[in-house]
Amino acid sequence: MPQQTAKRRRAKPQTAGRPTTALLPVAEVVEGHTPEAERELVRRAQAGSEEAFGQLMRTAYEPTFRLVQSIIRDEHAARDVCQEVWLTVWRNLARFRGDSKFSTWVHPIAVRRSIDHLRSRQRWYRRFIPLTGNSDEREGPRAPEPAGESDPRQEMEKRESTDRFERALASLPPKHRAVIALREIQGLSYDEIAQTLECRRGTVMSRLFHARRLLAQRLKDSHET
Repeated sequence: MPQQTAKRRRAKPQTAGRPTTALLPVAEVVEGHTPEAERELVRRAQAGSEEAFGQLMRTAYEPTFRLVQSIIRDEHAARDVCQEVWLTVWRNLARFRGDSKFSTWVHPIAVRRSIDHLRSRQRWYRRFIPLTGNSDEREGPRAPEPAGESDPRQEMEKRESTDRFERALASLPPKHRAVIALREIQGLSYDEIAQTLECRRGTVMSRLFHARRLLAQRLKDSHET
């Protein structure tokens, strides 16, 4: 009898004090998709579970892809960059301390990889960022408005205006391109951009100001030539 009692006492620490999700399959952990479930998936992924990491990646993939595409503006290239992003995330997963959402931690990595891609290619893609929004703090050049009617002359002027706009955007440095994408496409606040780019809020405002001023100057030059 004492031996059986000792066995029962030794068996209790195997489950005592552990989260219930630690005993569940990954699919059941994900079902609730709560912050606790995400932390459990991260814990498992950091311990080497590729299944848990795959679920984290599936959950955060689309927001990450949209962020990368808003900077690169090419779907196929954005998919390639996303592969590099997730490889980097996997290699550095141990550094994630859980101070923020997993996707929030991934986004700065995605931005850096996007900028690296633009720098390495030494060229820009044909589709560029349409500047939208009517906030007072978003002053600067805007993308050409589409013609109201299908008129040959208007269509030609629209194409010429769009070409000038794209060439001006093509000349922006990658960091300026990224900050415009985060502000105008993703709609992030200055503080959110600062967190994503890992810089100060004042740096974000300065970079955005110079990007808009440079873009306006390039558009002006293109009209004069």
